[in-house]
Amino acid sequence: MPTDKNKIAVSNSTVFATTADIKQWIKTQAQTLGFADCGFLSVHHPLFTKQIEQLQKWLDKGYEGQLQFMHNNHHLRAHPEQLVDGAKTIISVRMDYLTKAPTPRAVTDNDHPNQGIIARYARGRDYHKTMRSRLKQLALNIEAMLPEWQHLDIGSDKEFVFRPFSDSAPIFERPIADAAGLGWTGKHTLLINKQAGSFFVLGELFLSLELPDDQPVKEHCGSCSACIDVCPTQAIVAPYELNASACISYLTIEHDGIIDTKYRRAIGNRVFGCDDCQLICPWNRYANLTTVEDFAPRHGLDNSNLLELWQWQEADFLNNTQGSPLRRTGYVNFLRNIAIGLGNANASPHVIEQLKSKLTLHNAMLDEHIEWAIAEQGRKLDASSKPTS
Repeated sequence: MPTDKNKIAVSNSTVFATTADIKQWIKTQAQTLGFADCGFLSVHHPLFTKQIEQLQKWLDKGYEGQLQFMHNNHHLRAHPEQLVDGAKTIISVRMDYLTKAPTPRAVTDNDHPNQGIIARYARGRDYHKTMRSRLKQLALNIEAMLPEWQHLDIGSDKEFVFRPFSDSAPIFERPIADAAGLGWTGKHTLLINKQAGSFFVLGELFLSLELPDDQPVKEHCGSCSACIDVCPTQAIVAPYELNASACISYLTIEHDGIIDTKYRRAIGNRVFGCDDCQLICPWNRYANLTTVEDFAPRHGLDNSNLLELWQWQEADFLNNTQGSPLRRTGYVNFLRNIAIGLGNANASPHVIEQLKSKLTLHNAMLDEHIEWAIAEQGRKLDASSKPTS
């Protein structure tokens, strides 16, 4: 628990007549800390039982790929109060991450086949530590206000318990945010906010105060199927149903080892993640730019040439990905992804030379992808050399 020296001195002139006043004060504090919005949900909300049933149906279809952790800790997913002893309420927060507004309703990443496209959330520092530290600060701000709230019978007179999370525990993160009114679940299974699109990350603060639930918002996807239609690997198998094992974000980040040849051309130049279903979504014309400096691109990761990335030695990878989400892939899998990108790049004898330079340097898995990329480049060069009739 925090020490006295960490507590916040509060000068307060707000009259807290209802729990709604408290929630509004917390929301204002959250926005001051860089969160775009927050919502409130009980740890005993009925959604958790329903989500466990849906998760099991999803797992039964084999959509999880190598995400074996999705099979574990179902009791904690169903009973989130067991994650934090004494927790009563979950504050769900979202944090915008765009540093530059994309062209509305267009996948312009496809216009640059020789670039290595990195998902926009991953071009700067890893957001998880930022999210958790700011959630902790929000909790300390709340703790300083507890004496002001004791007349409202929300547990502010008892020991204050809190714990921040950011993709760091078996939590139904997106369903919680949905139920807490931060947006609705789109057909691509990401959360969409009517005023802010979907380019944001989520986090949670569990705390021991009992605050009333917020209400979900109406869904506004209508008959639109843009995200389903644009998905390069057809991973969105039906509205609101994602085959994660076919998703480029999964394949380039979570999947270890050989990527099935049936996906390689579709992966194109995406070397870490994929934004296509968000870029095409009409609601992202309202996407907001971030106020959080950690999302600013580093090492030119918003404009990286595939051949430049291919030249990275392992020491370069470790240096350039320090404190970055890109570390998650590991060096050899990152090279695997770049090899696929080079196979899909514009035909060039120089690309073939560079691909050959890394043959036999690492392992058979990488060599297999390099050989495929060389064959793809050769096929395109042969096609371009044939006379047209």
